[in-house]
Amino acid sequence: MSNGRSIDEIFNLVTTLQTSDSIKVASPEVWQPLDKVITLHPATTEAAEARINKGYECTDWYFCKKVA
Repeated sequence: MSNGRSIDEIFNLVTTLQTSDSIKVASPEVWQPLDKVITLHPATTEAAEARINKGYECTDWYFCKKVA
């Protein structure tokens, strides 16, 4: 069994899946609520520039994180 060894782990797994589904992001390993999530890559150059101005933490134009 790879997931669900405790109630806390099951609760965190469900919370992670709900967050990922509701705001369309990816969660990094050992993600907890209020941690940063990985955003989807932008479709245009303008969208990439807009994300930088909105407070996203970007390491490159396509890889950004934000607080969920």
